[in-house]
Order: sequence, then structure tokens, then C-alpha cells
Amino acid sequence: MRDYDDLIAFLGEWGPFQRLIFFLLSASIIPNGFNGMSAVFLAATPEHRCRVPAGANLSGEWLNASIPLEEHEGRQVPSRCRRYRLASLANFSALDLRPGRDVNLSQVEQEECLDGWEYSRDPYLSTIVSEWNLVCDDDWKTPLTTSLFFVGVLLGSFISGQLSDRFGRKFVLFATMGVQTGFSFLQIFSTSWEMFTVLFLIVGMGQISNYVVAFILGTEILGKSVRIIFSTLGICIFFAIGYMLLPLFAYFIRDWRMLLLALTVPGVCCVPLWWLIPESPRWLISQGRFEEAERIIQKAAKMNGIPAPETLVDSGEMQDVNIKQQKAILLDLFRTQNIALITVMSLLLWMFTSIGYFGLSLNTSNLHGNAYLNCFLSAVIEVPAYVIAWLLLRTLPRRYSISGTLFFGGGVILFIQLVPADLHLLSLILAMLGKFGVTAAFSMLYVYTAELYPTIVRNMAVGATSMSSRVGSIIAPYFVYLGAYDRYLPYILMGSLTVLIGILTLFLPESYGNPLPETFQEMLRVKGFRNRKLTTKIDHSKNDKNLITQL
Repeated sequence: MRDYDDLIAFLGEWGPFQRLIFFLLSASIIPNGFNGMSAVFLAATPEHRCRVPAGANLSGEWLNASIPLEEHEGRQVPSRCRRYRLASLANFSALDLRPGRDVNLSQVEQEECLDGWEYSRDPYLSTIVSEWNLVCDDDWKTPLTTSLFFVGVLLGSFISGQLSDRFGRKFVLFATMGVQTGFSFLQIFSTSWEMFTVLFLIVGMGQISNYVVAFILGTEILGKSVRIIFSTLGICIFFAIGYMLLPLFAYFIRDWRMLLLALTVPGVCCVPLWWLIPESPRWLISQGRFEEAERIIQKAAKMNGIPAPETLVDSGEMQDVNIKQQKAILLDLFRTQNIALITVMSLLLWMFTSIGYFGLSLNTSNLHGNAYLNCFLSAVIEVPAYVIAWLLLRTLPRRYSISGTLFFGGGVILFIQLVPADLHLLSLILAMLGKFGVTAAFSMLYVYTAELYPTIVRNMAVGATSMSSRVGSIIAPYFVYLGAYDRYLPYILMGSLTVLIGILTLFLPESYGNPLPETFQEMLRVKGFRNRKLTTKIDHSKNDKNLITQL
């Protein structure tokens, strides 16, 4: 039986058909950049203080002094969550006493913001924080909102592969794009924080499913030489383009509901792609739908101006396309000491790198300076990071490439705490350089993990480590949340974890220049660890052979 790549070899690698698929699938990822980072502006916390009602009978002087000062990062700033007891202030005002002169304010009793809060309308006219008062005792709801979005991402990454295997790549791609766009539109009409958050979780499920299925569809349609560029540069850079457009929309649209509406429109523009993007011929063949696959291949040949053979797919020849392979279970990722070490270290690598990437991305609104410019710079820095990652994958060993970029990113992040408080520009530059290093490392993990594991568990290994990454993204908003208590604490934690996992990466096997392992026996050893030899018998159902592996 011919291999599928041999079957379509006559099409060439980079004809009009391949270019169309490359750019349309990449373009379909742009809305993912909107939704993936939209919480930076939708859930931003404006400056706020306790509201003092008009009927408090306070003079102008006492009204200005009604908010106590508290120390924050070495400065005295008005409290966000406390005010002086209004009844006491009203009595002092009626007696014509003056704050700080006739009355020592430190002796005046304080109370909570019983009448709500006043929010600054610069730079945000409204956010979900000001809409539903997610401050003070309820400030934990803000990071939870973002975390639950990533819970949806975790659930979506778990089911998207199974759905696309069952119902087809194209159908699931557009169905999940519809979920992402439709539920994002419903969020505009949210009447409570709970409603908004539940819908945000569902948006997260559609967001990652769209991304994963577009990745699968592209790698199955495109030829071998184009797949690497598509998976490392194509969809990644178009995601960054969507990310770059987010602060542009947010700058001109400062109300969160209208901003969400604007971010939903590009998803609707993807509807015409249904008639331009075909189903995966590889998947159709695997389902026995040979005539449909042949029509798509012949249409591609016509678009490329290449004559196609009269019969491309012979059903008799392809009837055994689904070769039975040995079944694998999740425990196979821990079957020996060597494999277990690789798996645990890979899970930690994905999780800590994800914490660094999403922590730095979500923290842009808390950086000194213009929040919109900071977010734009955080998106722009990803483009050279992806290019550098692609070049490193082509020329240097994987372990040193990933470890080096992690060391660079983590070291720069740790250095931020040593920058004097008045050098805000230097802190911003270091944060962007840290994002550059972590992003470059993150984009190389898919390729590296796929090269470490044998064919029988490769997809399972990539899926498990990818889910570990989602756990990291769920945790990341709480690293940002810690910045409210100490602005350097998130950088210390993220930088330390990034450097630590960079060190552990050096102990992983090197896969550069090696053929993809087909069996557990071909897996390389963890560097620096002594592994006792274990023998495991594997029964190949097709050939009835026993393979003794010693790892």
C-alpha cells in the first residue's frame, strides 16, 4: 500500500493549493489571539476608592480627607477598601473642626466601603471589575475568571482530538469556531459575574479546540517540508497577530461590552472559509470515504495546474489503511524508571513554561506605563521569538536550545527585582526580554516532546504534556494576583521556576539528528541518572512478535 505522502507527491509542496490552505488555516487562528488574552482588558482593575454618598453632610475639606492613606510599595496612597467612619466625620464637620489640625485622623474609626466604590474612568470606561465590584473582599474573583477560562481550555484540549477523529477535522474546526464566537457574543449580555464566567469557560473550550484542529488539519493536508513551517511559524505568528490587534481594539473601545462585540466580529468573518477549506483527505481515507478524498486531491491538482492520475485512490489498495497497532494506555508513559523520569520532567517542563508565558502575558496591564502599549509590545515580541525558535530547531540540539532560552528568560525575569523603582523603562524592557525567552522555549516543546517518545505513545505523550501546560495556565493568573501584595513577587516566583526547569531540561535525552523512535527500546536514556534494567514483553498483535525492551 502506498503511503499518503507518496500518494499526493505529484501535487508538489508549495503550489497555489498549499499556499491557500496555509494562509486560510493560519488566518482562522487570529480570533484565538483575541479571546486568549482578552482578559487583560476585560478583567482589568481600574483605580478605585470608597464612594461617599452625597447625603453624608461633609464639608469639602472633610470629603477630601474621608479616605485614609496606606503604604503601598513604599508610597502613601489612598486606601481602596477602607474609609473613615462617615458618622464621626459628619460630627466633626458640623462642629467646624478641621482634619489634621483639630482632629487626629489616625484616631478616627475606619469602616468598609458600605456604599460601594468610585472607579476611575481612565484608561477604562468600564470593565467586569467595575461592573460587578470585583474588588477588596471579592478581588479573588478576578483571577478566578481567567483561571476558569483556562479550565475551559483544558477541557477543550481533552475532547477536541477525539471529536475531530470521530466527526472530521473540518466539521469540528468550524463547530468550535462557532462555539468560540457564539458564546463570546452571549457574554456581552451577561447580567452577573457568574454568568460571564460560565460563558467564558465555554469560550475557552472552543478557543483551544479551534487551534488544535486547525493545527491537525494543516499538518495532514500540507506536505512534509511545509508542515514544520506551518506548525512553528504559520499558526503561531497569526496567533500573535490577533494578540497584537487586541490592544488596538481596546485602545479605541474602552467599554468592555462594546470591546467584546468588536472582538466577536472577526469570528463571523471566518464563515466563508467553510467553502474554501476542504476536509482532510488523509482523514477521509482513514474512514473509507475514498471518493471524497479523491475529489479533493483532484481539485488541488487542478488548482496547481498539474495533471492528476485517472485513479488516485484504489479502494482495494487502501482497504487495509487502518493498520492495527498495539494499544497503549496512559500508564505506558511510566512503564519503566527511565520513561517515568522523562514523563515527569516533561510534565514539569510544560507546566512551568506555561506559567511563565501566561503569567507574563496577563501581567502586562500591571506594568508601569501605558497598558495598551505594554500589551502590544508583549505580542510583538512573540514574532521574533517564534522565528528564533524555528532557526534553533533547524540548527542546534533541542536540550540546549530549550534550556538556553529558559535560562535567558528566567534570568532576565529575576533581574527585574534589582532594578531601581524609578527605572520603569528598564523594568519593562526586561519583562519583554523575559517573555521573548519563555515564548521561544514554549514554541519548541511540541517538536521536542514528539521526538522523545515512540510512535505507539507519541500522541498520548504530547496530549498529556499539553494538558500539563493547561494546568500551568490555570495557575498563572494567581501569580499575577500576588503582584497586588508585592510587585516583585510574581517575577521572583516565575523567574525561579523558569530557571529551575531550564536546569532539569539539561538532563533530558537529546533528540536532534536522531530518527523518531518507533519502539520503547529506541528511547534514549535520561542524562545523569543510573537506571536499573527492566524487561518488558510487548505483544505485537499483527506480527505476533515479542520485543524485549531494556531501559
